[in-house]
Amino acid sequence: MDPDTIGPDMAPKRSVADKARRFVKAFTTKDGLIGDYDYAFLFKPNLPFFRKSRKAAPFFGLNDKMPVILAMLLGFQHALSMLAGVITPPIIIAGQEGANFDSETAQYLVSTSLIVCGILSSIQITRFHIYKSPYYVGTGLISVVGTSFAIIPVATGAFAQMYATGYCPTAADGTKLPCPDGYGAILGTACLCALLEVGLSFTKPSILKRIFPPLVTGPTVTLIGISLIQSGFEGWGGGSGACFGPPRPTDGPYALCPQVGAPHALPWGSAEFIGLGFSVFVTIIICERFGSPIMKSCAVVLGLLVGCIIAGATGYFSSSGISGAPAASFIWVKTFPLRVYGPIILPLLAVYIVLLMEAIGDITATCDVSRLEVEGKLFESRIQGGVLADGFNGLMAGLCTITPMSTFAQNNGVIALTRCANRRAGYAACFFLIVMGIFSKFAAALVAIPAPVLGGMTTFLFSAVAVSGIRIISTCPFTRRNRFILTASMSLGFGATLVPNWFSYVFTYGGDNRAKQGFFNAIVLVMETGFAVTGFMALFLNLVLAEEIEDEARSITANDADAADDREEWARIKHGKMEGEGSDGGEKSNDVEVPAAKP
Repeated sequence: MDPDTIGPDMAPKRSVADKARRFVKAFTTKDGLIGDYDYAFLFKPNLPFFRKSRKAAPFFGLNDKMPVILAMLLGFQHALSMLAGVITPPIIIAGQEGANFDSETAQYLVSTSLIVCGILSSIQITRFHIYKSPYYVGTGLISVVGTSFAIIPVATGAFAQMYATGYCPTAADGTKLPCPDGYGAILGTACLCALLEVGLSFTKPSILKRIFPPLVTGPTVTLIGISLIQSGFEGWGGGSGACFGPPRPTDGPYALCPQVGAPHALPWGSAEFIGLGFSVFVTIIICERFGSPIMKSCAVVLGLLVGCIIAGATGYFSSSGISGAPAASFIWVKTFPLRVYGPIILPLLAVYIVLLMEAIGDITATCDVSRLEVEGKLFESRIQGGVLADGFNGLMAGLCTITPMSTFAQNNGVIALTRCANRRAGYAACFFLIVMGIFSKFAAALVAIPAPVLGGMTTFLFSAVAVSGIRIISTCPFTRRNRFILTASMSLGFGATLVPNWFSYVFTYGGDNRAKQGFFNAIVLVMETGFAVTGFMALFLNLVLAEEIEDEARSITANDADAADDREEWARIKHGKMEGEGSDGGEKSNDVEVPAAKP
């Protein structure tokens, strides 16, 4: 049997002696170490006036033999493509918009995020069979996981509420103090809500897709990205929190960003800050246009590196945090009291529903680029195992002091570029993530990145999240019913995102009943979280609004008529009634290539 077809869980068993011989051969022979792979393919830039190579790189299937050096190289590429997404959530949640932790705690969270992502990714890649059951944990593919962006708007909104209600401490002058209790409450509630995704993983994927179609998940993911872009742009201008916004005469030195004691502190929106963020953004574009395959998949990290070099050369870096950081770190070096915070239960349930549907989409895409089937029992088993591992990873991440994990999509681009779907590269990526996390000096350097440089990178990343949501929406037919659902759900989501305090004064209760106050706070937090109110509204409308008969029939417009004329003419050409040549950019209808509709 072909292991690429049947999956790693059904691959032929090998004896221990055979495995030992294969291991020794891999590290002692040229074929095992280097092979005959065209390594220049990965590093050849796409420069103008140079001939492009038409030779395609060989494809490495799920369980194909693969040289060790190539597996390590491509695994490092996977780790770099994940790096920006893995470090961003803990940096934001530990910052002024979140728990206001000191640099030492922020460094710990970044290190732990890298370590936990490496460990939990290996669960997805390995695919464990649950004893005496038809179920699995994991996909058996290069389905890596990273810290989810979806938790950021929930966490920042929760911390704002915690500081306002006294759950988190503030100084006498109103300065927000570090809030480990609030962070522990988010972790504990996230662990509890992860059980929803674990339970839903045993539901058939077809049923899940029917309940949570792209019409529900698309606008939800879009609103997540849009709400996050604000924090990215604030950082691009110099920072967030107390320094955000134009300086006022009464502010005095506190108008300086990112803080008054920072090296090269300037007012928010200064040209120097804008230029630093712009250097990151431009580098990403240049890498996409002229970069080699390995540069394209790591463009965001290269942009961050260029921005850091410029910031370091011009005096924006502070080395005190790096020099004071310990040499090594690991999970549970710091701990936080776990507890359940009622007001964020509903928003976090919405987060895990989004993570579930993201996992289904990402696993489907990974199967596709890995040249594996995207239908049938094995595919559904991979979906079930991947969703279960996603929920289990969310639970484990909370116990390991990190916010929920999600299946990362950007690695599918690495698989497509490098034509490598081999699990050895996935394991190598896990190894590099763990190593980067253990050496805490590396995390300290990431935490010390100036806010404008990080803002230029995160603005691009968060925009990519919003575009992913738009792509999901584009898979829906734009019938009258679907347009109505999108309009109704996104109108509330956009409003809550643009005017975040619109629901703050609906409940005016000020008594001593903490349970009642917590219930009101939960409603307020949901209504002020754009993606949550959009997701719940889209889910409700999709279930109660029936399909209309006229939605199934397409009304003929002028453009449709033009397209129909083009199709008829093209069909006559293909059948030999007229002479002509094919057209680029056409679409296929009934196995006949036809031109696209006129704009």
